[in-house]
Amino acid sequence: MKAAAWWSRLDSRILEALLGLALLLVGLFEVLFPVLGVTGPLSPVDTREVHVDGVTRLPGAPEATAEVALRGTRTAELVVADPSLGERVLLVLPGVAGALLLVVILELLLRVARTLRDGDVFDPRNARRLYVIALAVLLDATLVPLLDTITTTALVSGTPVEPSVEISYELSALWLLVASLVAAAAGAFGHGARLRADTEGLV
Repeated sequence: MKAAAWWSRLDSRILEALLGLALLLVGLFEVLFPVLGVTGPLSPVDTREVHVDGVTRLPGAPEATAEVALRGTRTAELVVADPSLGERVLLVLPGVAGALLLVVILELLLRVARTLRDGDVFDPRNARRLYVIALAVLLDATLVPLLDTITTTALVSGTPVEPSVEISYELSALWLLVASLVAAAAGAFGHGARLRADTEGLV
C-alpha cells in the first residue's frame, strides 16, 4: 500500500534528517558526555534535583557537611562535592538509562520513517518496531523513576540531608497513556500489514 500523495519523498528526507539529528544530540549530550564524566575525561555530574519535605526550611547556607548539601526549597538541588566513582554512577544512572531508551525510540522511528520514503507504510516490521517503542516508553515511565528513587536514596542515606529529602516514586500517567496509544498503533499497523498480505494473495 503506497503512502498518501500528500507525503512526498522530500518530507521523508526532512523527517529522517530531524530524527537523525535528535539521535546524534541525545547520544552525545545525554549518554556519551555523562559517561565520560563518570570515567574521568570530562567534569563529572555532581548535582541531582530532589524534592524537599514541605515543612523543612533550609538555612541560607547549604544544609550538610562538605560532602553532601542541599540548595533550594521544596524542589532542591542535591550537591555532592567531589563525588566518588560510585556516586558519579548513581548521579547519572537514571538520566543515562532514560537517554538510552530515547535512543532506541529514535532509532526505530528513523527506520519507520524510511518505510514512508519507500511508500511502504504497512511494512510488517513497522508493527514490531512500534511494539518495541511502546515498551521503551513504558520503561521510561516506570523504570527510570524507580532508578531515580533508588539512586537518590543511596546518595542521601546516612548524610545530614537525609531527613530533609522527600523520597518518592512518581509514575507519569501521560507517558503510560502514550505507551498504550503506541501499542494500539502497532496493532493497527499489524492489521494493515495482514490485510495487505491477504489482498496481494488474491491477485
